[in-house]
Amino acid sequence: MKTLAWMVSALICSGQLSLPVWEPYVPSRATQAQSFERRWHRFFINRFIDVNALYLPLVLLALTNWRSHRLYLALDTTVLWNRYCMIHLSVVCCGRAVPFLWRVLEHESAMVAFDAYRPMLRRARWLLRRHSNTMMLADRGFANHDLMSWLQASGWHYCLRIACDVHLHGPCRHPIEVQALWPPKGEAALYENVGLWQNGKHRCNLVLATVRGTQESWAVITDESPSLQTLWQYALRFRVEELFLDSKSGAFELEDSRIRSAQALERLYLVAAIALLYATTQGMAVQCDGLRQQVDTHWRRGLSYLKIGLRWLKGVVNKGRAILKPVPLLPNDPDPCFASYKAEQRYYDQIWFSRIRSIRCRT
Repeated sequence: MKTLAWMVSALICSGQLSLPVWEPYVPSRATQAQSFERRWHRFFINRFIDVNALYLPLVLLALTNWRSHRLYLALDTTVLWNRYCMIHLSVVCCGRAVPFLWRVLEHESAMVAFDAYRPMLRRARWLLRRHSNTMMLADRGFANHDLMSWLQASGWHYCLRIACDVHLHGPCRHPIEVQALWPPKGEAALYENVGLWQNGKHRCNLVLATVRGTQESWAVITDESPSLQTLWQYALRFRVEELFLDSKSGAFELEDSRIRSAQALERLYLVAAIALLYATTQGMAVQCDGLRQQVDTHWRRGLSYLKIGLRWLKGVVNKGRAILKPVPLLPNDPDPCFASYKAEQRYYDQIWFSRIRSIRCRT
């Protein structure tokens, strides 16, 4: 526990997931830099380190106030060094995503089979059994028969994007591909009770949209009534891209680590996940206490809660600021983040789904 705490502290101060960089931030009687690095390596290769036992109590405590709110879970993957695939299940919160569960595989592609992430889903369902309103968000690579069957059996809501070559079953005798139904530019089409794939076994609702200014049309399936709200909910999935950016370059340099082992990378990401969670809750505490402008130069919030928390914590070390009591993750953002006034105007005036001029409903 002491080793883990020192690594989290060193990561926050250095901003790099690189073992040699942590040495200046850890007081010890050791005089050789190799002594520190060997200490970290012993932690990462220790098979008795239970990542879930260390992290899950923290994130579940941070989700204390979410039982009366919808919980959005984003499922996605990222590839490291074209050798390892990290599967993420994250909680969407206030414009960002917070790590919930993860797994690292020695796999060169971002496409993974359902059996690779089914244990994560089963664990998440058990941990969130008291959350009655949970929605799964995932991209085209995860839309398959097995996931659909699992979601329907679990009682979770879902918004999944499907590929353009998926076959649909409607009133017609023969199935038709999604790409044959794309609406014209600036329009959306809503379909109810559509069968998926060749057998048409899985029934769901479908939203198709072709938005001006985007490269691809969207086809999103859901178990709820189809509407433009379906597109907005699916768009929350992109928050996990910000998480990957923060992990790799925005806040921490994950790919700078010299570790090349799937199990060791899972334990290394434990350090990053705790730092991400703690800094985010610290940033929310800064916002709630009215201290944001001490670390954020914008008139309104222009930094993520993660960046605000990291700046505040570095000021604790260098400027003598007080460590604030972390607050649970906020279900509703009290102050949305915009980097500039123009960015805010673009968001409200030209938000992508407001460009849809007409909606067609089909049954």
